[in-house]
Amino acid sequence: MAFIRTPDASASEKTASMYASAEASYGYLPNMYRAFGYRPEVMEHWGTLLASIRGHMSQRRYELVTLAAARELKSSYCMLAHGSVLLRDGFTNDSLSAVAGGSEKAPIDAIERAIMNFATKVARDATSVTQQDIDGLKRHGLSDAEVFDVTAAAAARCFFSKMLDALGAAPDHAYAERLDPKLRQNLAIGRPIEGLNSNHS
Repeated sequence: MAFIRTPDASASEKTASMYASAEASYGYLPNMYRAFGYRPEVMEHWGTLLASIRGHMSQRRYELVTLAAARELKSSYCMLAHGSVLLRDGFTNDSLSAVAGGSEKAPIDAIERAIMNFATKVARDATSVTQQDIDGLKRHGLSDAEVFDVTAAAAARCFFSKMLDALGAAPDHAYAERLDPKLRQNLAIGRPIEGLNSNHS
């Protein structure tokens, strides 16, 4: 499941509480929580940070920005998790596959395409972002505060995706059970889902 031996609930009261809360929410204990088992306070603060970022954006915008950053980072876990949210939010398997693959036929508007392209650039190399990139977002109607929000969502994803991948946390097998095989393959672009081989069969 991971490159480190993750602790069980006996590690600390905070670890036990985090695990119990996650199991209550998901119906199982996701690998991402196990990865943070030694430092549950970091996961707690991560949740607080995310809430503060998401609170200023629509769910759809947040998820699209996150998906774009996760795609650039080759984070299967985050692609599968946030793709699943978009699937529940009205995307079909085909339309989500198009978005995940960066297709020109993806059912997103010009503003959404612009913020996803920007999020990709932030995740790839933030030093490559220029004033022209920011001005481009503003031409699409984003305020300075909204540019901050998009940047924060993309930058924050770098922390979480890299933590999970560096620790070897495999995406939960639940994604193999719940997602269409073709969509699953389009989202699991990095580490394979737990229990599946590298070609995502």
